[in-house]
Formats: sequence, structure tokens, C-alpha cells
Amino acid sequence: MDKPRISIDEFNKIEVKVGTVRLAECVPDTNKLLRLVVDFGEESGPRQIISGIATYVPLPESLVGRQLAFVTNLEPRTIRGLESNGMLFAIGEGESFAFLTPDREVPPGTSAH
Repeated sequence: MDKPRISIDEFNKIEVKVGTVRLAECVPDTNKLLRLVVDFGEESGPRQIISGIATYVPLPESLVGRQLAFVTNLEPRTIRGLESNGMLFAIGEGESFAFLTPDREVPPGTSAH
């Protein structure tokens, strides 16, 4: 199902940045959630992001050191008692699931445009 069209002004409200995953682990008592600690080069330090990607990542530690795209200006959300401060920006589902990554290493916090 296609989503409604939005204006460029609405699109410009979405902040997508590259973050470097520093820690990735399963959230206890779930089979879908991973807890990611992601470096965006912010003075406040890395952010915790809870993501429902565990079925696509058999070894969470394989994400450590990878640079992935995240939506970084969402309101914080509590998921299973853990505060999530962003959302992984990925594509597809099932066999077509894939991460969006830069084609070379970039500084953490680099913005998409």
C-alpha cells in the first residue's frame, strides 16, 4: 500500500544519520528485539536504540562496528521498559531485508540528504 504524498517541508523534518554500532545484544524475554548502543558523535555520548530486527540478525555482536542509517529525531519511546532514542532505517522484510549503509566509512553522525 502506498503512503500519502508529503511535501518537501514535511520530508525535511526527518533526520537520518549514520551511526556506528558500539554494542548489540538481545533484549531478554523477547525473540524480536535487539538493544543497540549507537555512536552518533554527540557530546552526550552514544544512544540506546531498541529495534525489532533480531530475526534478521542471528548474531547480534556481528553488528558491532558497523555503520548503519538511523532516524534520529523521533520522540523517545519506551519499549519493554527500555528507552529507545531513534529508529533503525532499513529496507525490506523476510528475504529482502537489508541495512542501509554508506559505501565507505564516514564520521558517526553524518547526515543523509
